[in-house]
Amino acid sequence: MEFLLNILKEIWLVTGTMAPYLLFGFLMAGILSVLISQDYVRRHLGGGGWLQSLKAAVLGVPLPICSCGVIPLAASLRKHGASRAATASFLASTPQTGVDSLMITYALLGWVYALFRAVVAFVSGVLCGAAVGAVSPKEEEEAPECTDECCQPKSSHIIKRMLSYGFIALPRNIARAMVLGIIVSGIISGLIPENFFADRMGNSVVTMFLMLLIGIPLYVCSSGSVPIALAFIKAGISPGAVLIFLITGPATNAATLTTLWKIIGRKQLVVFLATLSLCALSAGFIMNSMELHLDVVEHACKSDMHAGWFEYLCTTVLVGILIKGMLPEKHKDSCCKE
Repeated sequence: MEFLLNILKEIWLVTGTMAPYLLFGFLMAGILSVLISQDYVRRHLGGGGWLQSLKAAVLGVPLPICSCGVIPLAASLRKHGASRAATASFLASTPQTGVDSLMITYALLGWVYALFRAVVAFVSGVLCGAAVGAVSPKEEEEAPECTDECCQPKSSHIIKRMLSYGFIALPRNIARAMVLGIIVSGIISGLIPENFFADRMGNSVVTMFLMLLIGIPLYVCSSGSVPIALAFIKAGISPGAVLIFLITGPATNAATLTTLWKIIGRKQLVVFLATLSLCALSAGFIMNSMELHLDVVEHACKSDMHAGWFEYLCTTVLVGILIKGMLPEKHKDSCCKE
């Protein structure tokens, strides 16, 4: 019975800690969904060259699009004239982060880890795009004008569109993965004592590759992976090794790799996966070789602080939003999802 209470306590603590930041992330995601439309993304990623990969990474890092949503969007980008390099860059950088995911990372693991994660997402996106572009034939495609309904001007008020996407559409896409991540985090933290792996395998090279092997095939969204990362760190896994999981988990899974095979080619897929894996391992080693990881561990251990009334209020609102997001939709919009 005691272990069950520990699990529930950890679930509550994680939810309460990240609630204010996740709600703010939802708001910023809604704003970005209006300022950076799918049509805007499509129009700036056509053609070849490193500039398109750079643009794709710049656009991809803040966009609140998770692993499930980035697959159809990437296929649409390719269909509308985006180069193989830009498509690969977008697929590498976008699911790793997002304004909502970065806010949760800041809340649970600190600003150092959040900033490092954003930089790695950008750099790995550019490198994956450049590597795929290097092994791809030259493309001289012009992106056709988008005539899909979702590319047309919206009739509803801009504020309503922001709030609708940020607090309804986005939570609907990530609610199940988010709740699953929180529950898994609670189970790991409740059953495994703090620093259990620290003296065993926490900072070893084997752990680095183990996190890589876990992350590549596993489906986990960028937001839902952060509570799991917190539990890993509290259990003694090094922040660098956990960073590898945060990079590969959202950016690669069976569905993403299958889609990439179809839209950019088999050779390009192999190069994409190898480049992203090297980026993840390099980032993990860099994180552990610097004293930055000490701040991350210290911040993670502070997640047990008692919450105030504001955190309780935000937690209540967040729980309501996530529950609503998991309920079946009454109807589906005819417009494509962002």
